[in-house]
Amino acid sequence: MENWNTTSDFILLGLLNHTGAHQFLFVLVLITAFISFVGNALMFLLILLDSGLHRPMYFLLSQLSLMDMILVITIVPKMAADYLTGRMFISPVGCGFQIFFFLTLEGGECFLLAAMSYDRYVAICHPLRYPVLMSWQLCLRMTLGSWFLGAADGLMQAAATLNFSFCRTHEIDHFFCEAPSLVRLACADTSVFEYAMYVCCVLMLLVPISLILISYSLILAAVLQMRSNEARKKAFTTCSSHISVVGLFFGAAIFTYMRPKSYRLANHDKVVSACYTIFTPVLNPLIYTKHLNSSCSKLVAIECITNCLCLL
Repeated sequence: MENWNTTSDFILLGLLNHTGAHQFLFVLVLITAFISFVGNALMFLLILLDSGLHRPMYFLLSQLSLMDMILVITIVPKMAADYLTGRMFISPVGCGFQIFFFLTLEGGECFLLAAMSYDRYVAICHPLRYPVLMSWQLCLRMTLGSWFLGAADGLMQAAATLNFSFCRTHEIDHFFCEAPSLVRLACADTSVFEYAMYVCCVLMLLVPISLILISYSLILAAVLQMRSNEARKKAFTTCSSHISVVGLFFGAAIFTYMRPKSYRLANHDKVVSACYTIFTPVLNPLIYTKHLNSSCSKLVAIECITNCLCLL
């Protein structure tokens, strides 16, 4: 087949076209994405508006919500438009932007979740030294570092991926441009790039999850030494939500990016990608809601009182 260059459009085959219940699944995806966006937006605004939540723990949580909101906007509208119009084309520039934003947000979340685990470690194991060990300065540095490292990974992989010549069909068997799916279409030798991508995955996945495991090992050791059952229960409650998010997020990401090439199937990749781009973000507001219920009630009460006074 003749080579075609990166000025040619790609065709996204989508997530839903090969299933019998595609209409039901499409509605389910849209509802899930809407709940995810609204839930994360409300959580972000709540943390921003309530001065009682202006602490490092909640600031990190607000950044997680912001990343999930941008992720949903990056993936779902294009996928929905493709399904409704049947025009499944995406330009190389659009494809590059999807790869960049996707890897920026996913990579940023990896390091942000590691920062959140350190925050929980300090809060439980060194509560009296929390203002020193988890200062605002350190919190901001960890947040900016998460965004920067994610963006650096996204920029490098997007530029390298689109630099290949593509001689196979320009159909991407996916519902958005993800680097591994696009590399399959390249007619050049991609072994060096795949090795570099594997190294990036080690840095972006295994390093953060190692830090998370170390933090929670220390937390577990501290909790087991607590004499008060109430203190143990509070510590487990504080950490359980974060552990749930970590397990879902890293499990799906490692399955997608750390598997040997010979074990990869396009359908499996699409299903797993849907989990951590569409369904996992909706869990964050649900999982963390219990930490924010009192603040939400307080803000609603204040809003009601303000409206009543305005009517008077």
